[in-house]
Amino acid sequence: MNINPMALLGLKNDFDKFKNNHPKFLQFAKALTKSGIQEGTIMECKVITPDGQELQTNIKITADDLELFDKLKNLRQEM
Repeated sequence: MNINPMALLGLKNDFDKFKNNHPKFLQFAKALTKSGIQEGTIMECKVITPDGQELQTNIKITADDLELFDKLKNLRQEM
């Protein structure tokens, strides 16, 4: 799989905007990773649309998920 360096740079810029727009979310994510996500952890996500519709789901973290998180973390450190 080839990765376009310009697309990666654009993604970094978008992520920087996200960090500026949502600093509390990043603080939450840092605290979560500091405490250590373990296999079997359940992550829940709830979305409320502007018109009040609620969507909710959860996932139980697997070993494969942890491997993906590590790869993403390492990729971010390389940027």
